[in-house]
Amino acid sequence: MALYTINYSDKLLLGLVAQPLKEELGLTSSQIGLTASVFFFAFTIGGFFAGSINKLFSLKWALIGLALIWAAMMLPMVVVGSFTVLLVTRAILGFAEGPSGALVLSATYTWHPVEKRGLPSAFISAANSTAKIAMAPLLALIIARFGWHYSFLALAGLGVLWCVLWYFVWKPGPYAAIKNTAIKLEGKAKKPAVKWSRIFLSRTFLGALAAAVPMYGLITVVLTWLPSYFEVGLGFTRLQAGAMFGFPSIAALIAMFVSTAITDKLMVRGVSSKIVRGIVPGVGLLLCGATMVVLPMIHVPMTVVLVVSAAYGVGCIVTPITNAAISQICPPDQVAGALGVFLALQAVAGIVAPPITGAIVDGAATAAAGYAQSFQVFGLVSIVGAIIAMIFMNPSRDAQRLMAEAPSVRA
Repeated sequence: MALYTINYSDKLLLGLVAQPLKEELGLTSSQIGLTASVFFFAFTIGGFFAGSINKLFSLKWALIGLALIWAAMMLPMVVVGSFTVLLVTRAILGFAEGPSGALVLSATYTWHPVEKRGLPSAFISAANSTAKIAMAPLLALIIARFGWHYSFLALAGLGVLWCVLWYFVWKPGPYAAIKNTAIKLEGKAKKPAVKWSRIFLSRTFLGALAAAVPMYGLITVVLTWLPSYFEVGLGFTRLQAGAMFGFPSIAALIAMFVSTAITDKLMVRGVSSKIVRGIVPGVGLLLCGATMVVLPMIHVPMTVVLVVSAAYGVGCIVTPITNAAISQICPPDQVAGALGVFLALQAVAGIVAPPITGAIVDGAATAAAGYAQSFQVFGLVSIVGAIIAMIFMNPSRDAQRLMAEAPSVRA
């Protein structure tokens, strides 16, 4: 959870420094959006390597290596601040952060059985909210008091500090898969128990993706543009905007912990996973999308903040529950690979969402109207994704079908 908080702090930093960089370096909203798009493009590509990294390295050293790369990518902007340096470092940062989600979740799931992975998933997903609640105001204060350069230095130091902590405390749990690289069977490495194509084309995987993509697009828009929306669009001060950045995250924390605690209990009691891990996140996303659609009709700034926060919070239950659903349909040694692909594919939304928002804002009559219109667009897409997820997702059914192809797993 600590590592993922740093991960999201790296992401939200661009949103916090967007206005200072535009003023100091003369950047446009479209250039900021392009930078975010490049980051998430690299993030998407990097995510596909999660399975390979999990085979080649232990979780301890894999995550230490990735975290050190993140820290290193904070430094060039401090030395030579320019649009080119920003673009290149964010691309490298994205590539290194891409595999981390699947690896962090895999490490977490080694301590929890399938039916109790919703709440642990919420703790990891809560890092998104923790970063906005705890880190965003702190970074905003650093930027306001000392300048944006020091915010980059602070995250670099935090990344190195985490590596020391992880080295001394990490160990795998009782549900860890035996590493493929350590197993030899008649001179050959152990093959995956289930064909990857069967996992990726399962209705649960596709349904979860339909829900996760629009929600991830909204998350990236919030990370990249919400402080600017509050400051430029709604008229709050820069410090107020940074502080209120945490409001949606408070709502998300409450929604995620309550929903996953309840759904885990329902799973243990035998309630259908289609309801628990299909209908529930679909309804959350549906409510989120419907609320975003009516956002342009609201003209009171503080009301807009509260509405965005509530809608974002209920929509965020999609993330931990769909992650748990994907882990449910996979054999243990294929969880990292499946989650890596799942998280990489959903991150495609991060490639298109920030620049679309930037283009809408640049072309709108006012900044406030542009931001509201962009949220409306993502709300409509979310409604469609929610309906698909509720129809398609049924983890227990797909788990039975996939495990039927893997006799060794059933045994």
